[in-house]
Amino acid sequence: MKIEDVKKVVILGAGTMGQQIGFQSALHGYDVMLYDSDESVFEKALMRIKKIASGMVKRGKITGEEAEGAFSRITTTSDPEEAAREADFVSESVPEDPRLKGKVFAQFNEICPSRTIFTTNTSTLVPSMFAEETGRPEKFAAFHFHDIRTNNVVDIMPHPGTSQETAALIEAFAKSIGQVAIVLHKEQNGYVFNTMLSSWFSAALTLAANDVASVEDIDRSWMGIMNMSIGPFGIMDQIGLSTVWIITEYWANETDDPQGRKNAGFVKAYVDKGLLGAKAGKGFYEYPDAAYRRPDFLKAQ
Repeated sequence: MKIEDVKKVVILGAGTMGQQIGFQSALHGYDVMLYDSDESVFEKALMRIKKIASGMVKRGKITGEEAEGAFSRITTTSDPEEAAREADFVSESVPEDPRLKGKVFAQFNEICPSRTIFTTNTSTLVPSMFAEETGRPEKFAAFHFHDIRTNNVVDIMPHPGTSQETAALIEAFAKSIGQVAIVLHKEQNGYVFNTMLSSWFSAALTLAANDVASVEDIDRSWMGIMNMSIGPFGIMDQIGLSTVWIITEYWANETDDPQGRKNAGFVKAYVDKGLLGAKAGKGFYEYPDAAYRRPDFLKAQ
């Protein structure tokens, strides 16, 4: 299959990243189908996509007509058969559990056309962890997006069984939707940017979990010295604390790291209270007027 043959893009998982990837694909002319097993999520997902579109229009990145055109090319379904029908390119954004990802891909392998390319948007796992479960490992690779509202960088990470043709097609697809592709030479948990980011998060969480300093002061230290507009805990709020907790706990258990487990417990205390981050209105900070965004956050008292 060539890039010219790709018409229908299927997004598995209608959460935050699924919404962004779907909109970016639709914006560049692809027919996009958002699939989620929970039909109740679609109303909120479509509202968030409209918010993404309006924000890009306000910033002058796209026109109103382009936004409307993209939205018209997005459909939703909770029926896997409907999602798989005539699918050319699949992007998966389900929770960061290799067993769950493998199960979802195995399901869609049975019902997607043999030509369909499978990709995972996993943030910290590597594709070889569940490549065999896809049933088509040669047509599978990691294709990871960051936040499309603020950047246009994507990671492409083949596993040892990914064919050169598949890697080339994914790179061509990335370029076709306006993304700068970072192609990894080998598998790396966290790709390039997230490898650096996860170490930064771990350091910040260790400081907070061990009560070395407050969340606010840890962010102030980074923001003030590095002249940044946001610190590690502000960014974790933007990612979502349930995601941060799942990833932190998973790798703490995988590496048998006591400090990592303590860090995961620190985040879980917020998750258990429903403090899930910016999208929930409260996490480490309260939104929309988060303290770190105020002029006096770094002002000498």
